[in-house]
Amino acid sequence: MSADLTGQANHLGVTIEADIIKQKLPENNGGYLALNTKESAYGKNDPRIYSELTSDHPIDLCRYQVANCYMGRAGLINSGGASSGASDKAEAVTTAVINKRAGGMGLISGRKAFQRPIKEGVEILNAIQDVYLDNTITIA
Repeated sequence: MSADLTGQANHLGVTIEADIIKQKLPENNGGYLALNTKESAYGKNDPRIYSELTSDHPIDLCRYQVANCYMGRAGLINSGGASSGASDKAEAVTTAVINKRAGGMGLISGRKAFQRPIKEGVEILNAIQDVYLDNTITIA
């Protein structure tokens, strides 16, 4: 997922007065650049999004999503992603930390927590909650 493309989708969601925006955590930037060709322009962008307004750091990419949610007027929640096995808890905690440090409002977890034995699922959900309850994890 690209921060510039998902940011545009976030902006559209807020424009139609969504209360919450759910989006995958961006992994890169430059989606518009990849889609644009000399024959056909795809959307409008400003080169500063790739040079000045964000970096390749995961928190900056997520922060760009928050900025496109009218600076958090509509809360950004990121999805936890697909279940991948043994590393699910670590991935969920990492995503929650990135979201919180970027100014997001939460993490939605489905498959990572609910398609496993209840004890493991509860551990994942508790670990995610612990991130948002921990006052030492602040906006970067």
